[in-house]
Amino acid sequence: MEFKHLPVMLNEVIDGLSIKPNGVYVDGTLGGAGHSKEILKRLSKEGHLIGIDRDEEALQAAKENLKEFDNVMYVHGNHDDIKNILQELQIEKVDGILLDLGVSSYQLDERNRGFSYLGENALDMRMDKTQNIDAKFVVNTYKEDELSKIIYEYGEERFSRQIAKNICLYRKNKEIETTKELVEIIEKSIPAFAKKDGHPAKRTFQAIRIEVNNEIKPLYNTVKDSIDVLEQGGRLAIITFHSLEDRAVKNAFLEASGKCTCPSDLPYCVCGAKKVGNIITRKPIVASNKEQEYNSRSKSAKLRIFEKI
Repeated sequence: MEFKHLPVMLNEVIDGLSIKPNGVYVDGTLGGAGHSKEILKRLSKEGHLIGIDRDEEALQAAKENLKEFDNVMYVHGNHDDIKNILQELQIEKVDGILLDLGVSSYQLDERNRGFSYLGENALDMRMDKTQNIDAKFVVNTYKEDELSKIIYEYGEERFSRQIAKNICLYRKNKEIETTKELVEIIEKSIPAFAKKDGHPAKRTFQAIRIEVNNEIKPLYNTVKDSIDVLEQGGRLAIITFHSLEDRAVKNAFLEASGKCTCPSDLPYCVCGAKKVGNIITRKPIVASNKEQEYNSRSKSAKLRIFEKI
């Protein structure tokens, strides 16, 4: 299957990175390489791009899409390990980093990956197919209260308790093996009046995907690590698609900008706030109305940019 992926807020990202022709840039979520291709077009032969992705299929597709460029290094890895990855490449600092978080349209469309709630496929949802934990493991082994919490927090699903309860009841008799089985359980858990706003399984599938791929918990530290490896004047651009993602990015940016987090009644700062850069986007950038019309993935996207000093 061809790896098709419309890059979200492409022009805004490119402008926000303020690309230096001889610079070194990292795309920590390479995907179909839509953003990376535009970055490379602006680099000279002395400039370099490091493309990181957990999905080996994405890396192969990116290599094909970027075959005209010879100043790209491809890394099968996780952007959460950016410090270690750069250390292994013997690169101390970079001029810019892009993180386009969330799942790609290719992964959703390739139904045998188990991301989609359409059809009948094995419960998988792993971005990196070499990892052990998949959606089948989460759905069949997590306790009811754990499932309920994940579905509520990561999926913002108000019927999370009933969904978790019915998952646990179902698996007493039979292991849940396919996306279709899970969808049927979810559909039975949600009242008819609440099924008008999109597919009833959408939020639960999102929540399980986030848990399987550990997309939220390390993000705050990933942002801090990314800022650490920036050159002076280097920029970090992050696109989020979930409120918890955006909150983690916002808070990490605030800390790096030197904002004091001490209680207001303290006479002096004890938190050790240290300014290492500036927030370029006081409010997140969102996609234009025109882009939201032709690229539905952009509707929930928020772009935040930080510059190292």
